[in-house]
Amino acid sequence: LANAVWDGTDAVMLSGEAASGKFPVEAVMAEATAVLEADSVKHLLLPQVPDEFIVDEANKPREMDDSKRKTKVVASLGPSSWSEEMIPKMIEAGTDIFRLNCSHRRDGDFERVYPLIRRFAKDMGRKVEVLGDLQGPKFRVGELAGEPVPLIEGEILEFGICKTDDDHIRPGRITMKSTIEQRALVKAAKPGIDLLIEDGLMKVNVVEKLSDTELKVKVVRGGKLKARKGVNVPDVEIDCAALTEKDIEDAE
Repeated sequence: LANAVWDGTDAVMLSGEAASGKFPVEAVMAEATAVLEADSVKHLLLPQVPDEFIVDEANKPREMDDSKRKTKVVASLGPSSWSEEMIPKMIEAGTDIFRLNCSHRRDGDFERVYPLIRRFAKDMGRKVEVLGDLQGPKFRVGELAGEPVPLIEGEILEFGICKTDDDHIRPGRITMKSTIEQRALVKAAKPGIDLLIEDGLMKVNVVEKLSDTELKVKVVRGGKLKARKGVNVPDVEIDCAALTEKDIEDAE
């Protein structure tokens, strides 16, 4: 955190710690305290310390005045923190910006939470912003037919769009749900390109293109494949819009 502040960042963010962790208020307090202290000593940093210089930064009293904090704290809202009881506590702890992760928007939660943020910020005399984080195109493998599937290096597998509602991941076959974005990904894949799964923990290489919706792949880096893990194709330009229908609905 300190290095980020000293490098000139405007804000630092809490994600799962604030949205679904056990101690969201304490997480905000810890982050706000850390960046306040980093802000308070930034002027003491030197590109090089002269030989005769006495380094006394460690003896500086801790900065306690939060009004001097320049770096904003962004806290993601979720089940642990978006109740009527918790929102004012999150503001009091030091939250400057609440992040609403549109990947998890459902059942009117954001429509309920947004007015609460505005009301409590006004009542507490605090300037609090709200950040809507649009999901964008998502590429994920589908559901499992049973237990997580081991991917063994050198194994040849089918990789394709679900043919039916129950065409789930199973030994010998990896599937993705049929969406505009995911159909575009498989259509753009060509022999020789790599598909990275679960942030690159697993990797398969396309060895044959059977159709616009079906591939044959070889496992390059194995692992245990679970449901709904992300798929990334860094070497392919995918022909799909940056904003999905869900993004447009969320923004509206």
